[in-house]
Amino acid sequence: YTKQFCSRILGRLEYVSHVPSLEPIANESMIRSMLSVKSCNDILKEAPYLDDAGRELIKRAYLFAEKAHTTHTRYSGEPYFVHPAQVGFSLAHVGMDAHTIAAGLLHDTIEDADVTPSDMAKEFGPEVLDLVEGVTKLGSLRYQGLERHAESLRKLFAATAKDIRVLIVKLMDRLHNAQTLAHVPEQKRKRIALETLDIYAPIADRLGMSVVKSELEDAAFPYALPEQYKRVRDLLKERGSETEQRLEKTEKGLKRALAQTGIRDFRTESRKKGFYSLFRKLERKEWDIT
Repeated sequence: YTKQFCSRILGRLEYVSHVPSLEPIANESMIRSMLSVKSCNDILKEAPYLDDAGRELIKRAYLFAEKAHTTHTRYSGEPYFVHPAQVGFSLAHVGMDAHTIAAGLLHDTIEDADVTPSDMAKEFGPEVLDLVEGVTKLGSLRYQGLERHAESLRKLFAATAKDIRVLIVKLMDRLHNAQTLAHVPEQKRKRIALETLDIYAPIADRLGMSVVKSELEDAAFPYALPEQYKRVRDLLKERGSETEQRLEKTEKGLKRALAQTGIRDFRTESRKKGFYSLFRKLERKEWDIT
């Protein structure tokens, strides 16, 4: 499946979820966004490449998962189905196939909703069952905090997920969980945040999913390394506008130089480093932001 989906995934991974804010606690607009469950139509709109059979599979998976999680809630108090719906939406956004999107919607039903594997296979077939069971198995692997162990666990993840799509579903599952860490109990929050930085972000990087890697890092950073996060935040508050002005000046100078040489048809783009990426760079440069 790597060859089949890699080009589609990499072509659609300019994927923006929550833009990292200066504060780790969810603000009012973020809370409203979280409480808004992605509809089945939202997911299907992200996947216009699907045929009728694929669209029908996703509709059935959506309704099945919604019913299975009816009585479940998250730490935030929001309906639990917000989570699998978001995972399914994210998978559609990056161009995954119908079986993978369906598995994203269903990924917690065996573990949390008493759905049996035989029921899953009967309703959605062996391919979706294999993906869901693979995600469930990965979820049972636990991070212990040692760097050597982290590398072993990354290798175990890769070996356990015989189908690369299992890893991609798990990454999208972790991404949404990391983005809602503000509501998780503090002790568990710290573990999840460190696990996200040490295990999941490197896996995303190795799969070529650089945007997802950055999103994972920035979601986990405030909770994994709170003191370092505050230092980066304060530095950006102090010097951020100066850096933006310098970037804008550089971009204008580049455009002017290109125009003077007769090059008219061009486009320039710039980006801001993620908080965690900036932190790693500042560490290497002894906290010199210039």
